[in-house]
Amino acid sequence: MDKTEKKTQPNLIYVFADQLRYFSCGYAGDQKAHTPNIDKLSKESVSFCNAISGHPVCAPYRASLFTGKYTTSTGMVINEIRMNPNHACIGHVLTDAGYDTAYIGKWHLWANELGHHMDPKNSFTPAGPDRLGFDGFWAAYNFHHEYYNTYYHTDSPEKITMEGYEPDGQTDMAIKILKQHSETGNPFALFLSIGTPHDPWVKSNVPEQYYDMFKDAEFELPPNYKDQNDPYADNWAKLNPDERTELTEWMRVYYAMTANLDWNIGRLVKAIDELGLRDNSILVFTSDHGEMFGAQGRRAKNIFYEEAVRVPFLMRKPGWINDNSTTDVCLNTPDIMPTLLSMMGLPVPSEVEGMDLSHCALGKPGPEPEAAFLQGTGATAAWDDGHEWRAMRSKQYTYAVYHADGKELLFDNKSDPYQMKNLADLPEYKTVLEQFRTLIKNKMENLNDTFESCSWYRDHWTQDRIIMRTATLQSK
Repeated sequence: MDKTEKKTQPNLIYVFADQLRYFSCGYAGDQKAHTPNIDKLSKESVSFCNAISGHPVCAPYRASLFTGKYTTSTGMVINEIRMNPNHACIGHVLTDAGYDTAYIGKWHLWANELGHHMDPKNSFTPAGPDRLGFDGFWAAYNFHHEYYNTYYHTDSPEKITMEGYEPDGQTDMAIKILKQHSETGNPFALFLSIGTPHDPWVKSNVPEQYYDMFKDAEFELPPNYKDQNDPYADNWAKLNPDERTELTEWMRVYYAMTANLDWNIGRLVKAIDELGLRDNSILVFTSDHGEMFGAQGRRAKNIFYEEAVRVPFLMRKPGWINDNSTTDVCLNTPDIMPTLLSMMGLPVPSEVEGMDLSHCALGKPGPEPEAAFLQGTGATAAWDDGHEWRAMRSKQYTYAVYHADGKELLFDNKSDPYQMKNLADLPEYKTVLEQFRTLIKNKMENLNDTFESCSWYRDHWTQDRIIMRTATLQSK
């Protein structure tokens, strides 16, 4: 491949926040949000307004993002287990195609125990197959969410201190990588995984200047707030009485973190443009999942409600994508890999389960999924039964069913955006209910998803919280 050929290959810059919900972005209508740079980017991009986190938990999302598969095929059914590397991943395709790869930030696919996440045996991912094809620049860690004077790893267990506020330092690092690639002309793929606005939402965990932007703002509990915990909630989703009194302060810090995130996005986009990378780079800005803040009697994520699954997804590529455009296709996490690879002219591995929706990004007609399939396979990070669910989300409805007792829910998200009225038992919605029952049944059969309890995955798929070979996963 000569240098001229390399320059014609589009670069990929994929930036994803942690726990930023669609509803907390200014361009999505939030009047409290201070996101001028993200809002500006939305005017230069196509917005996937129905983008969904197919499994709204950190590690399951990342596994689906990198493999183009659903959770019951990746095996990442909860957090704090170690992913099996025996998948054809986006990193492999990029590396095989001659791309220089760079990964910065939270990885969350390596640990094999709950807790002790600061221990290098959990936070350092060694070079080789467990980096899933990201064989180039590496400055990552499994996970942490204390954002001042923290650390990352490169190619040894040694912790390298990140001075100052972590999102600022990570953006500095990303800009340095962009400068290097602007000089070489080699095609590159940069993944930047920023930890904010994930909790803990305490004043000391965000720069004071951003907290001060919201110190006098009035925050209110959501209209669908419930003062009793959801009976299906795991321990990460429950709220104790003291936490309930902190919800509005948590929101204040969350919005402050988001404002800082926005500043860093602005710096990154400016660097891309000034370095001459704008026209030949696909730029994506998104998030792994959202946050409930007391809605439906829950905090955190790991549930099919809109606040948890609806995420921003902006894609910019001048000359290909129309500025300030919108597509309402139900983009699911497994769809991202085949969509991006198709747009880049790269092969999509045959084992990928997601759908190529590149035509939607380009404003062209083509097939679309009837609904996005969502999976909840257990508690957030423990082998705890009773929290499993499956769901389908179309452009209008969300249908969900719990494993524990078979309870069904059906919401009309257009007439009831806060999902406060369950339509599943109403006779006039029997036809709609039956349609979704059929949709979810067919999808689960197609994926060999047998809707097991969380402990089943522990007993059949893992050994010491390390996922066994893919062949084992698919032989249920």
